[in-house]
Amino acid sequence: MSRDIQVTFDARDPRVLSCFWRDVLGYVHPGPPGVDLPVDADPLAAWDEFLARVGVPEEQRNSSSALEDPDGRGPRLFFQQVPEGKVAKNRVHLDVRAAPGLRGEERMAALEVECDRLVGLGARRVRRQEPAPPMSAGFILMTDPEGNEFCLD
Repeated sequence: MSRDIQVTFDARDPRVLSCFWRDVLGYVHPGPPGVDLPVDADPLAAWDEFLARVGVPEEQRNSSSALEDPDGRGPRLFFQQVPEGKVAKNRVHLDVRAAPGLRGEERMAALEVECDRLVGLGARRVRRQEPAPPMSAGFILMTDPEGNEFCLD
């Protein structure tokens, strides 16, 4: 039997990091428990109101954030605030499938377009790995705004 998973990120700023990954993956911030949000409502504003209403001190309101796949297929992402910064290479990283079904230069061109978009969101490009068939179709190594490595694949 397979299991559902949640991917957890340690973060300096959970809200900022979750917004970055929301825009990368097309995920959404869920609303607070027991709150029915209108379709056009800002879930982060709803969380601010909810946390204030239940008495969470303002300095603790950015201690976590979460994202969900609106289609219900991908894992939930959870961002938790930690006091220490990232000091070494992460041992797990995400591969963002940005060019499904494409090969060769067409694939790499699609990855470059997505790379440019993500740099505009706050990512940093590290390096491009050219295709090396049959073992690698090529990818671009990047980091998110807090230095976590991921690949455009």
